[in-house]
Parts: sequence; structure tokens; C-alpha cells
Amino acid sequence: MMTAAIFGVLVFFIMIGLPIAVSMGLTAVIFFVALGETDVLCMIPARMYSSTTSFTLLAIPFFILTGNLMNAGGITNRLFRFAHNLVGHLKGGLGHVVVVSAMIFAGMTGAAVAEAAAIGTVGLEGMTKRGFDRKFSTAIIASASTIGPVIPPSIPLVIYGSITGTSIGRLFLGGFIPGFLMGIALMVIVYIVSGQRGYPREKRATLRELMDSTLGALSAVLTPVIIIGGMVSGIFTPTEASVGATVYALILTMFIYKEVKLKDIPRILWETLESSVRVLFIISAAGIFGWLLIHQRVPETVIKGLLSLSGNPWIVLLIINIILLILGCFMEGISVLLLTIPVFVPVITKLGIDPVHFGLIMTLNSMIGLLTPPVGMVLYTMSSISRIPVWDLAHELRWHLVALMVVLGLVTQVPSITTFVPNLLMGSAR
Repeated sequence: MMTAAIFGVLVFFIMIGLPIAVSMGLTAVIFFVALGETDVLCMIPARMYSSTTSFTLLAIPFFILTGNLMNAGGITNRLFRFAHNLVGHLKGGLGHVVVVSAMIFAGMTGAAVAEAAAIGTVGLEGMTKRGFDRKFSTAIIASASTIGPVIPPSIPLVIYGSITGTSIGRLFLGGFIPGFLMGIALMVIVYIVSGQRGYPREKRATLRELMDSTLGALSAVLTPVIIIGGMVSGIFTPTEASVGATVYALILTMFIYKEVKLKDIPRILWETLESSVRVLFIISAAGIFGWLLIHQRVPETVIKGLLSLSGNPWIVLLIINIILLILGCFMEGISVLLLTIPVFVPVITKLGIDPVHFGLIMTLNSMIGLLTPPVGMVLYTMSSISRIPVWDLAHELRWHLVALMVVLGLVTQVPSITTFVPNLLMGSAR
């Protein structure tokens, strides 16, 4: 009864338009007062502060800064040229170029919205000029940008790892195959739709052109190598890896490509500050809400409820997927993670499900949620860039969503998709 009341009040606040962080914090305060726990109120500021002081969470602003530097430093055009020469000759050429560019760009920024903004303008302009329908062009850019937080580095995986104590390195390595599968699935959609609608393909690049574009993009592609290589080898912690990536991005964009000037740095830092504060404020509010859930023993209630439905791990994961997909329609991805991790992780621990496997399942769900109305953040970002109404864009995305859900189903049912690479490079966690 108490669990239903807590989530009922939270949903009410969200439905009347309060920001998710405010909704979670206000719900916690109301229930603590209603329960007579007024002495807890004076501890709320300390709880909010402690929720954001994890050393691991320090990686978030640095990964955001790395992405912002790469966005401003001309990296996008170099990646597009490389992807164009690599896959542009396939049916639906520039659609495949967008997907491959997004997969490569994913190794430089851990946020889908940032990736959508980075590749959105360049990709949309190029595809429109080549005769692609504007809605289809916008849809493939939006869906491809969700690969960003799956292929490392990934802000959602940093948050999941910091809350659950799961190795960030293992989570990052676990994202490679799912991210690759997402790209393949979207390229299949591009190929099928392009064949039906007669979209063009590009001229096949010569070997020299491919080599030149590869060399031009190589220094940018080294970013994920620095991050993952440093963590796997034990040279870096995740936080130190994020700092190393930022330093590398700064050197690359200011001194090698010379497209970021000293005068641009204050603007880039301010954009990073805004994004970081937004994420960390949600995390701090989730700390209070999570405290309330633990106080009222909500996780135990959820465990009993789910296990009463089935003791089969795959059935429980199916139920959790459905819940996460529904929540993703109404809440921003990171908010969904912060709200549900304290509730679901005890369940998967009880069932013996690998935490790396579950972390990727949660991240994939939150990425799909970014494309679903009425609150899909990437959906709104691309609608704003392309000036296509949200619901028209959502309709165009229907087959892209089916493709991503097929990948989600595979990842859910075949744990080795997420655990193979971490176990290969870092040894078994068990």
C-alpha cells in the first residue's frame, strides 16, 4: 500500500509538469513529514550532497567536456568523410553513413542528446540534398544517436556502476557488442526502406580516398582506445580515464586540428557546466528518493511481488523490460535509471543475474525511451533541429524502434552478448 502511495504521488507530480528531480525530492519530503520523521529533514542537504560526491561520478563532467570539445573541433566532418568512403556505396548510402558515424562518435561522448545535436545538422543537410525524405533522415539520425551511451564511454553506465558498485571497465566493455548490434539493426532498416523508396547510394570510394579519410579520422577514433585501454590495463581508473580523454580532446582540437580557439573555451566550459549540473541535480534528488524507498522497504516489497509472479529469471527480466519501456515514455533516461536501480538491482541479485548484463539491459531500455513520445529527449531534440512535428517523427521512427527492441530482446535473452568481451579481456567476475 505504501509503495503504491509513494509512486502515485511521484507520478502525480510528474503529470502536472514538475521536473523529475523536483518531483522525486518533493515526494520524499512529503512522505517523511507524513510519517512523522521530521528529524530526517535536516539531513536532506547532506544526503543530496553525499549522493553526488562519489569519485566515480566525477567522470561525468569530464566525459561531457570531451564530447563538447569533439563537437566544436571539427571531428564530425572528418568522421562523416570516413564513414562516407566506407559504407556510402551501399543502398541508402548516406543513411548508412549516419549510422556508422554515430557508432564511431559514440566512442567520444557518453550522451545521446549531445550526439544527436552533433551529427544532426551535418547529417540532415547532406541527406536532404541527396533526395532523402526529411522525416526519414531525421528518424535515422535520432535512432542512431541512441548508440552513443551504449558504446563506451557512457554516462548512464557510469551512474549505474557508481550506484551498484559494478566495475565501470566491465560495463564499458560489455557495451561494445550491443552497440554494434544496434548499428547493424538500424542499417538493415536503412537498406530495406531505401530499397522501397528508391533512395540513392554514393559512388564507391577508391582505395586511396578510403586510406586518406581513415588517416584523417584515426586520431579522433583513438579516444575510446585511450579510455578503454587505460582501464583494462589498470593504468587508469574510470575517472582518470575521463580526464585523460579530455586532455587528449583538448590537444587534438586546439593544437592538431586547430578548430577550437582559446576564445571558444569559456563557451564550451559553460555548456559542460550546464549539462553536468542538470545530471548531478537529478542524481542528488534521486538520493533522497532512494533513501525513502529503503526506509519504507520498497525494494523488498518489489522483490516479493516479482518473485510471486515467477521465479524464472527470464520472465522477471521480461516484466522489468516492459516496466522500463513504459517509464521511458514519460521520463528522461537517466531519471528512469536513478528511480529504478534501487528497486530492481536487489531483484536481479536475488536471481543471480550478472550485474553487467543487467546494466546494459537498463541502458538499452533508457535509450529506447529517448525516442518514444511524449517525453523522448532525442525525439524533441531532432524535432527542433528538423522542424518536423514530434508525432510525425515518432510515426516515422516505428520501424527503427522495432529494430532496437529486437536488439534489446537478444541482449536480454543471451547474456554472453554483454559478458563475453569483459570476461575475455578482464577475466570472469565470478
